[in-house]
Amino acid sequence: MASYDLAGKVALVTGGARGIGFATSQALIARGASVVVLDLEQSAAERAAAQLHDTRAFGIGADVTDRGALQRAVASAVERFGGLDVVVANAGIASRVATFRAMASESFERVLDVNLMGVCRTVEAALPQIVPRRGHVVVISSIYAFTNGIGAIPYAMSKAAVEQFGRALRAELSPHGASATVAYFGFIDTEMVHRAIDADPLADKMLHTLPKVLHKRLQPAAAGEAIAQAIERRKPRLIRPRRWTVLSVLRGILGPLSDAQLERDADAQALLREFDARSGQDQPTTA
Repeated sequence: MASYDLAGKVALVTGGARGIGFATSQALIARGASVVVLDLEQSAAERAAAQLHDTRAFGIGADVTDRGALQRAVASAVERFGGLDVVVANAGIASRVATFRAMASESFERVLDVNLMGVCRTVEAALPQIVPRRGHVVVISSIYAFTNGIGAIPYAMSKAAVEQFGRALRAELSPHGASATVAYFGFIDTEMVHRAIDADPLADKMLHTLPKVLHKRLQPAAAGEAIAQAIERRKPRLIRPRRWTVLSVLRGILGPLSDAQLERDADAQALLREFDARSGQDQPTTA
């Protein structure tokens, strides 16, 4: 596909008040786009928009699990800027590390509702604008789409499903001149990672079951810039940090080997018993 000039375009970014969403909004503003910053809290969205630009950004408070709120957000974007060309479905949460049998059903379902159905609802609300304007969609998956999700099953499930959604969506949008990108991120230095991993000793232990070369974290600015570049190039996918690309390419081989290793490894099995012991404990989700 031909390159896509973002100057003068209008984008809506969910989870846009901080982390990857805010960094993406900054990268889009720098390229001359106008941005609707959507976040759960109206005040946070407005503060973020004020930091971005005095006229080319504004904030909206909405929950991505609320279809009506997303439809109203798109309508507000059209009223304010005249249309909508790009949507970045970034909003997501994580659950506290636990096995499936130990995890609170409310936490499990909330992660799927935000990370999967929230993405679908966001895109659904935006497509009536994006398709006729031959625009672009970005959905945020994860390296958990192609690695074993022990201790984080709902998160891994949601990100694997988002990958399939984005891949199919790209093909379906192609006849209309629109496009989509699936973004796969590893460990980005965001507040969600700090709360879900750094503040949880068991999650930190789980991280260290991965090869050390994969522990690298990127700053949100690097992720946001990668998303903006992917939109400009209408890329089908991006993976950051790039070192995860090998695992993605070889997932059909390395996945089964990794799964078998988890069953045999004494340390991994001991860690899973600790995850299992969290049944009945407080298990808040983390944004």
